[in-house]
Amino acid sequence: MVDLSTAMTAAQGERRQRKPGEAKEKKVRRTGRNLGIEPFDPVKHVAKEKADMASMWLVLGFALSVTLLMRYVLMGVTDPENSKILYILPLTCIFLIPTLHRTIMPERFVEHYGGGTWFKAAFLHTFTFLALSFLLVNPPFGDIAAPELAKSWTVVTDDGEAIEYPFDVSTKGTTLTWHTNGSTTLQGDAWLLFGLMDNKNSDGASVEVTREYQANETTRDVNESYWYDNAEAIKNGTSSSNKSSPNLTPHGDQDQPFAIFLGTDLGEGTHTITVVITEEGDPWENVQTYVWKLEIINISPFDQDSISE
Repeated sequence: MVDLSTAMTAAQGERRQRKPGEAKEKKVRRTGRNLGIEPFDPVKHVAKEKADMASMWLVLGFALSVTLLMRYVLMGVTDPENSKILYILPLTCIFLIPTLHRTIMPERFVEHYGGGTWFKAAFLHTFTFLALSFLLVNPPFGDIAAPELAKSWTVVTDDGEAIEYPFDVSTKGTTLTWHTNGSTTLQGDAWLLFGLMDNKNSDGASVEVTREYQANETTRDVNESYWYDNAEAIKNGTSSSNKSSPNLTPHGDQDQPFAIFLGTDLGEGTHTITVVITEEGDPWENVQTYVWKLEIINISPFDQDSISE
C-alpha cells in the first residue's frame, strides 16, 4: 500500500518532469495575436502608403506656394531692415499643416494620419521652403546682396610721373598707414583704389565717397577714366617696402575697379573715408557701407619700429 503523502510527492515530480515540454508545446502553438503582433493587412498597408504619398505632395505644394508668396508678394512690400519676418512668417505656417490635411484630403486618407505624419510634414515644409527661398533670392531669379570689396583697398600717391604705394601696400582691414618720412603732408595727389565684386553685375553699382579730416567732411567723386588711363602705372607702382603692387581686381573683368581722388598734399593725422555702395537689386535696393581710416604719420616705418621697441 502507498500512503497519501508518497502519492502526492510522486504526482508533483511527474508534473515537474512534464511541465517544460508542455510549456514549449504551448509556446509553439501561440498565434501572432497572442504575442501582441497585429496581423498584416495588405489592403490597409496600401491605403496608408497612398495617404502618406498624398501628404508628401500636399506639403511640397504648400511649401512652394508659401515660398512664391514670400518672394514675389511680401518681399516687394517689406523693408530690408524687417526682412526677418519673411522667414519667420512662412515657417510658422507649419501649424496650418494638420488643418490643411483635414480640409483637403478625403476621409479615407485622414484616418491614417497621426503625430508621426505631422512631424515628417513639418520637416519637409521647413527644408523645402529654405531651399526654394535660397534659390529664388539669388541670381538669376533675384539679387539681394550688394557688391563687396573684391580683395583689398589702398591709397596711392601720384606725382605725375610714377605711382607710389604705402609701406604696407594694401589692406583688407579698416586702417591703412602712410609714412611720410619726416614730411607733415602726403606729397602728391592721393588716390583711393579698390575693386568691387558681385554675384550678378558689379558694374551696375554706384559709389559715393566722403573724406573727413579735422571735422571737415568733403564728398569725393569717382574718376571713371583714371584707372584705365594709368593701368600700367598702377600695376608697376613701387613702395618703400619693396613689395609688389597688389592685385585689387583678382577676378579680372568680373570685378569693377574704382579710383577716387582724395586730394593733394593730405595733412598729417587720421582721415576717415566712408564708402557707400548702392545697387538696384531684385527686389530691393542693395546697400553696402565701408568705413576706412587713412593714418598719415611723419616718420618712416623703420623709425616707428625702433620707437616701439
